[in-house]
Formats: sequence, C-alpha cells, structure tokens
Amino acid sequence: MYRFLLSRQWVILTLIALLLIPVMIKLGFWQFHRHESRVAQNTLIADNLKAQPVPVERLTSPGHTVPRGDFWRQVTATGTFDTAHEVVVRRRTSSDDRVGVHVLTPFVLKDGKVVMVNRGWIPAADDQRSFPKVPPAPKGEITVTGRLMADETSGASGIKDLKGLPDRQVMLINSAQQTALLGRTVLGGYIEQAAPEPAGGSPELIPGPDHESIGPHMAYAVQWWLFAAGVPVGWVILARRERRDREAAAREAEASEETPEPAAASA
Repeated sequence: MYRFLLSRQWVILTLIALLLIPVMIKLGFWQFHRHESRVAQNTLIADNLKAQPVPVERLTSPGHTVPRGDFWRQVTATGTFDTAHEVVVRRRTSSDDRVGVHVLTPFVLKDGKVVMVNRGWIPAADDQRSFPKVPPAPKGEITVTGRLMADETSGASGIKDLKGLPDRQVMLINSAQQTALLGRTVLGGYIEQAAPEPAGGSPELIPGPDHESIGPHMAYAVQWWLFAAGVPVGWVILARRERRDREAAAREAEASEETPEPAAASA
C-alpha cells in the first residue's frame, strides 16, 4: 500500500523532513533564548534606573571594566568640565535618527581624576573634517547625574576605530583611548549625562534605554515550533494523498482493461 515510500523521490522527501524538524526546533529555542535575554536586560535596566544615584567612584576606577550588572546605573559626579580637551564622537544619531556627533567632555573630579561625560547629540559640521560648533559646558563646579556606561570597543559596537581622523574627533567612547589622549588618569567607562538639562536644549541629552518592549522573539520561537510540528503532519497528508492518487490510477487502469472493445461493423 505504501510501497511508494521506498521510491527515490519519497526517500529524499523524508530525509529532508527529518532534517528540517530538528533545525526548526533549534531555531525556535534560539529565538526563545533571545526573548529570555531581552526580558533579563529589560529587568536589569529598570532596576538600575530606579536605583538611587551613587558617586561614580564607587562603581568604577582607572582601568576598570564596567560589568554588565552596572550598565545604566544612576551615578553622580562632582567637579568641573575640561572643555579644552573636549572631543566629538562621529556617526551618532539623535532620537529622531538624524546623523551627527556626540559631545564627549572630560569631567575633572575633586581628587584630580577624570571621568568622561557624554553630554549629548549635536549636528555634525557641514565639512566632516571640521570641528562642529559645540554648545559650551557649564562653568565652575557642578554635579552631573547620569547613567554609567561601559567603554565602547570595535568588536562590541561594530564601529571601526578609524585612523587618521581630524583633530578632536573619535569613533569610540573609550577611557583607555582618552587616557592616552589626555595624559591623565581616567576612570573606566563613561557617564551618559541625564542632568542637569543643558541651557537652550543643546546638546540634546541622550534618551534613556528602552526597557518596555520585549521584541518579537517569543512569537518567532512559537512560529518555528509550529513549523516543526507541521512538517510531519504535512508529510502524512502528502503520503495519504499519494496513496489515494495511486489507488485511483490503479482502479482506472483496471476498469479500462475490463471494458470490451466495440465489435467491428460488418461490411
């Protein structure tokens, strides 16, 4: 009845089905793990943003790598901006996707150490080789509040640290790079400024990270698992249809053989 399953065509189809099932199941779990990771990250962001700000020196130090658990932690820093050594970070987008630069300013703490502060976004200069007009930072001693961020690296950010850039322009926010440029002790990581609000609204402060959306990964996981379940169901449906078609063809062949041919007309 199902002898046709041993045909070359059906053997190949069966092998493909057997291969697709585990692949789809694996893809479903891949999307599920991405969903779990997104949920965990959202929880971490929400908890760190709700936490009371602490002095930045409690969470980082020179050469320190900010651990993932401290990303987006609310921190404070008291000192003065060193605008003479300010740089801009190229190829950064605003909240409405305009391309420009981030303003990265050294912030000198009371003990003489430096922490880099990302003051926000401004439009780039018309000439990419020129330094843009940067709104002045507050003068005198102030307290900055913001989110602690890890140093950017080429591998993690996907941005290449280009050589031969114009003076005072960089591609990455990296404390080790700034230590070399400044010749001073720089704390690991940097602060993404949230307060005080800049006069005149520029630079545009960087909005806080999205921690509400969980993305489509769970839906994708369910889709892959449904596809995996549908493969054997589809295989059975095709096999039964093939059997019916073959049986119908056999019956038609038998009927045509049993039907007598009409007698020849007499002369």
